[in-house]
Amino acid sequence: MGENLFKTTIIAVATIFLLIFTLIVIPPLVADPDVVGAFAAGFVNPYASGYSSDVLACWAILAAWIVYEARALHIRHGWICALLGIIPGVAVGFALYLLLRMRQLKGRGE
Repeated sequence: MGENLFKTTIIAVATIFLLIFTLIVIPPLVADPDVVGAFAAGFVNPYASGYSSDVLACWAILAAWIVYEARALHIRHGWICALLGIIPGVAVGFALYLLLRMRQLKGRGE
C-alpha cells in the first residue's frame, strides 16, 4: 500500500467512524446529557463490556505510545490525539496521530 492510499484509508475510516458516532451517540446524549451514564451504557452486557474494554485498552496503548514517542522521537502535539481518542474515539485519535507522526518524521527526513 502506498503512502497516499494509506493516508486516504485512515482518513476515510476515521471520518466514517465520526459520522456514525455523531448519528448514534450525540442525539441521545443531547436528550439526556448524563456522560457517566452514557459511558456506563457501554458495559450493559458481556459483549458490550468486551468491546468497551478493548477500546479502553487500545486508548491506553495509544496514550503510552504517544508519551513514549514524545520523548524518544520528539513527536509534538500527540496529546491532542490522546484527547480525541477519548471523545470522539480511538479511531479518530489514532488516525490523527499516524498522520501527525508521518508529517513530523517526513519533515526530518526519517
